[in-house]
Amino acid sequence: MTEMDEDRPGAPIEPGRPLRADARRNVDALLRAALAVFDKGGVDVPMRTIAAEAGVGVGTLYRHFPQRSDLIKAIIQREVDGCVEAAVTLGRTQPPGEALASWVQRLVDLAGTKRGLGPALHSGDAAYQALPSYVLGQLTPALRGLLDAAAAAGDVRADVDARELLLAAMRLAAPASDGETEQARRMVALLVDGLRFRAGAS
Repeated sequence: MTEMDEDRPGAPIEPGRPLRADARRNVDALLRAALAVFDKGGVDVPMRTIAAEAGVGVGTLYRHFPQRSDLIKAIIQREVDGCVEAAVTLGRTQPPGEALASWVQRLVDLAGTKRGLGPALHSGDAAYQALPSYVLGQLTPALRGLLDAAAAAGDVRADVDARELLLAAMRLAAPASDGETEQARRMVALLVDGLRFRAGAS
């Protein structure tokens, strides 16, 4: 990566330290800006460009994200956490089968987040080694809750493993990372349709 030492200010904020409201807003703005900038210009876009897009100084960016990899990991983690929250919301507001189908489509949005991040995520950089475990560790229980509810309601078959379903859905959603979003949506919809075969069978 380029420009990692340019305009670098002092030490980063302490890990685990609660963020003030203004700092939280800055972090949210930086993550949204970085996602948009990486999508348009690739993962090597100068960090000052991200700061400018977010409306903050470069010093603020580096205080929260000392390395470019910290910023990229935070983007993925933020999107994954959003999927977990969506599972709770959908489970409360939609019938079980519809909630499951809607959430699996959310995986297409997650895959789309990786557009522009691919060169970094697939670079072999050790900084990203823990991300797959984080993604599976967070999303599997979220999917399991929706899947169990849908099976109990008789909307889908009851012999499906949540982790295997998650891996299958993520593979089918993968084209969205290359801009093939509609194709990905059709494929994951077919996957969910397949879950309805023999639904309610003992």
